[in-house]
Formats: sequence, C-alpha cells, structure tokens
Amino acid sequence: MRQHVNPLSKNFDEIERIPPFIEMFNDSKLNLHLDIGCASGDYLFELALENTNWNYIGIEIRERLVKKAKLKVQDKKIKNLYFAFGNAYNILNNFNNKFILKNVKSISFNFPDPWFKKRHYKRRLIQPEFINILSKLMQKGSLIFIKTDVKDLFENMDCTILGNINFQKIDDRYFNNLESFNPNKVQTNREKYAVSNELSIFKRIYIKI
Repeated sequence: MRQHVNPLSKNFDEIERIPPFIEMFNDSKLNLHLDIGCASGDYLFELALENTNWNYIGIEIRERLVKKAKLKVQDKKIKNLYFAFGNAYNILNNFNNKFILKNVKSISFNFPDPWFKKRHYKRRLIQPEFINILSKLMQKGSLIFIKTDVKDLFENMDCTILGNINFQKIDDRYFNNLESFNPNKVQTNREKYAVSNELSIFKRIYIKI
C-alpha cells in the first residue's frame, strides 16, 4: 500500500538543518549517493552496510519514518549513512544545502508515489523545476536512476528528465563500466514486491553532460 503525503503542503516550508559532511560521515571524502523518497530506509541500510566505500543520504517526506531510521543508524553505529526529513525539492533548493548536489555522484528515485489522478500530477516528485536544479548543481558525469512499476509515471519522468538538455540516457553496457553505488544490485522493498508479483519494472539511467 502506498502512503501518500502531499508534498505541496506548507508543513514542509520549514527545512531542518542539514549538517556538513564531516558531521554526517566518518569519511566525508567518499563518493556520495542520494536516494530521494527512501521510505523507512531499509534499502539504504543494506547498501551502507555492504558498500562501505560510499556515503549515502536518504530524503523522506514522512517524518515518522525518518525518526525511526535515524535511531536505527545510531543503534547500529553506521558511519556512512544519513537521513533527512522533508520535501526534497525544498531541501535541495535551499541555499545552505546546495553543497549536497554539488558533491553527489549519483541520485536514485525508486518507485516514487505515482499520484494517478491528473489533477495531482503537480505533486509528482520529478518536475521540470526540480530537474533544472539538479542540472545546474550536479557535476558533469554524475548519474540519475529512476525505477517504477507504473508505466505512465515512468514515461512522465523520462520525458521530464530528457526535456533538460543537460541530461541524456545511457544503457546498462556503459553503466557496467562505472563504479556503482549499488554493486550488489540490492532491491528496495517495493521492487521485491513487484518482482514477486511479476509486475513490470521500468527503469532508466541518465548522465549529466
């Protein structure tokens, strides 16, 4: 079951402080991956524990899930993982937080809320304004990953990203020659559900040019 939260609510206008990398991570110089809409963070916990040569940040709009994830990070003493609560657009568009996108090597959007009704399309995470921010701040050669089990949403995200001249799609053959944030191909909970129920999964990788 998808649990929707309206990202356009004024409740998300106030942005929590995001600390510098040296406060987030044991080694602030490692490659950085950002997962937007990370839910409870199970996917990132598995990645961080298996792939200690990367740092990970998860952004999630449901505060309850972020609080539980932060407590879990402390309990397990994981030094390469950080969670932030709020609307990703507001967080990353904030002047004080632009250092995140300037240093990120890859970003993933895994099974974001589809917002099926046309009048709710404006609530979808990937919007032209958001992609424009990413295109301005991400370094050349950095990557965006999208994955969903909703074909209409995939087509909408794909069209929006490719509508920005600073991104182009790449195929898996090219990607396999790159250092990956997910070398063991860890699956999100939603992906596991889709696979077990034989649902189609649509995915694509884009590179900042």
